[in-house]
Amino acid sequence: MNFLNASPGLKYIAVFLSLIVVGPMLIAAREQLRVDPEEGMFYSVKWVIDGDTFRLDDGSEKGVNIRLIGIDAPETRNTGNKTSHPFGAQSKAFLETMIGDSPLRLEYDVRRRDQYNRILAYVLLPDGLHINAEMVRMGYAQIMTVPPNVKYADFFYTLQTEAREAGRGLWAGME
Repeated sequence: MNFLNASPGLKYIAVFLSLIVVGPMLIAAREQLRVDPEEGMFYSVKWVIDGDTFRLDDGSEKGVNIRLIGIDAPETRNTGNKTSHPFGAQSKAFLETMIGDSPLRLEYDVRRRDQYNRILAYVLLPDGLHINAEMVRMGYAQIMTVPPNVKYADFFYTLQTEAREAGRGLWAGME
């Protein structure tokens, strides 16, 4: 039977079946076009959102959201079920000062994206300074371990304990 001579109903069924087969392939191809910044390459920052999130310059107009793995900084604004914290602006300013105009290198763990489609990464300066760790060490963020991304969890815990005992950053005046 020639497809061109087929009944309209049969043509619709053929198109529907081809979409079922081809549709997932098109979606998979689109997902392959979304490229995460390459691990080990250096990138610049477009702007800092808060103490644990910033936009990396990937050549696009908006940039790409990077979420620092293993830490949670105080909020700078009310969003969803989180409210702004008085120390949020200080945490953001500390991150801005640390990364400034420096090129940044990303290091990934097991899971590359979170539920908000942000890229999850450990961030390092050219001299090797570990930004995530420094935020915790100086008391501008606390640990937030979300498996399977646990590569530095024990190290971050030790840094947080030291920051808390020393009363640094958000731990000042506690205890």
